[in-house]
Amino acid sequence: MIQFQINGATDEHLSYGDIVQQAMNFAVSLTRMGVRKGDTIGLMSENRQEFWGAVVGVACAGAVLTTISTGYVKGEIIHVTNISKPNYMICSPVMYKLHANTLNSLKFLKKIILFGEETQPNVLMYNDFVFESNGQVRNVKFEEFQSVEVQGQSDTLSILYSSGTTGLPKGVMTTHLNVITACCMPANIDPSVISLTITPWFHIMGLVGMLTAFVTGRTAVYLAKFNVDTYLKTVEKYRAVHLTVVPAVLVAVCKNQSNYNLTSVKAIYSAAAPLHKDTIKSVHEKFPNLQGVYQGYGSTEMTVAIIRFRTTDLNTHKVGSVGIVLPNTVVKVTDLETGKALGPNQRGEICVKGELLMKGYIGLNRGSDFDDEGFYRTGDVGYYDEDRYFYIVDRVKELIKYNGYQVPPAELEAVLLQHSGIRDAAVVGVEDRSAGEVPLAFVVPQPGRTLTEAEVKDFVAERVGSFIIRLHLLHWSRTPMTTELDRLSNPKHLRGGVRFVQQIPKSATGKLLRKELRNMLEIARCD
Repeated sequence: MIQFQINGATDEHLSYGDIVQQAMNFAVSLTRMGVRKGDTIGLMSENRQEFWGAVVGVACAGAVLTTISTGYVKGEIIHVTNISKPNYMICSPVMYKLHANTLNSLKFLKKIILFGEETQPNVLMYNDFVFESNGQVRNVKFEEFQSVEVQGQSDTLSILYSSGTTGLPKGVMTTHLNVITACCMPANIDPSVISLTITPWFHIMGLVGMLTAFVTGRTAVYLAKFNVDTYLKTVEKYRAVHLTVVPAVLVAVCKNQSNYNLTSVKAIYSAAAPLHKDTIKSVHEKFPNLQGVYQGYGSTEMTVAIIRFRTTDLNTHKVGSVGIVLPNTVVKVTDLETGKALGPNQRGEICVKGELLMKGYIGLNRGSDFDDEGFYRTGDVGYYDEDRYFYIVDRVKELIKYNGYQVPPAELEAVLLQHSGIRDAAVVGVEDRSAGEVPLAFVVPQPGRTLTEAEVKDFVAERVGSFIIRLHLLHWSRTPMTTELDRLSNPKHLRGGVRFVQQIPKSATGKLLRKELRNMLEIARCD
């Protein structure tokens, strides 16, 4: 039987047949429990074997899936669940132990379904929904199974979260058609070879990226978290040919001095943040048979990457480009002042339209996020060349992109202003070669109050979530967190530092002038 996913750390295997059986059993069990079309079911878990049976089962039951970041803390969980209001929540043991009190306080949550073998009071066990051996469910026959009928173009399949210009996460509604369209896109990974990913599956890149693997039938090796030696050992053991990464992983890999056989790797797909040219050069030195490092461009609102390299383009790709526009998608570059469409080699805002574009933000009208022609305004600045290869060069919006995760300055500023010793504050992103950008805070202390950089950093760190759970929380590893992994964690921490100033530059209407703050940084560097 064809293996779909393999845990690179534990060697656990799961076939396509296993996933289909779990999904069918789970869908029928959910329906018997009272789940109806349109009900929302949350999923909060690190990458693990049960994940895809749950995802597909929820979809087959006609319910709406909302994935919750494993890095969220109490306030963030309450905020996003109040957007989607899930009736049920599926949790891994790690997540449940961390957030049981928060989840049990949600009035709209009826039941919690727990992965794993260890039972907990007042929760339902996923295994009892999907495994015949438990005596509570009969294996559903494929030829007899019928999923709940949906209207693919209009019914919501999932609600994921993306920060807007206000800094507060928005609920992005993705339809069944959005995901089906993504799965019909030209493949960028050869399905006949082994691929390795560490992308978290609660994120759009991991969720839809792995769903597209179902269509091609490829075997995917995954890791639940990143440790550079474990990662390289997995590449060597499984002879991985294609790697899917974020830039910080490549930086960590290039710095590692261990001697692993990496000759199997031929293509690396990097997303979520720009890659520095020096990093690309080092990667080619690390992987002797590497044909290329290929970047792509997309977002939660666009379901998946809408500009990337296809398997047919890999020998002709241009370094620095994110590729060409995929079918069923229209992209235009518009003048930042007039909104007029621009031609080749003219920089402007990237605007997108097509079957991959989200249904909308839950509870919000389209507003300024869309132009008069129905194009989604990405807030990113870029251009395309004469061969229609796209390049992303800047952002209109003020969000800081740390390893592909949007860090809203307004949120960090609100946290800083809670400090009794801070009179005013502003946050900007500063360039970081491995992560793309990191947050830096400008702080105006209260008169007569003395603050230290460490004090301000710690204050923020205690009040915001982290992207990756610390290693000691994951049952299969007892190794300490490495510096490289730490670079992937805590996207909202003030990794760019703290600058103490006398005032924050603002316009006559009180709008914060981030451009002047960046100019201040540039002047300081020149001095």
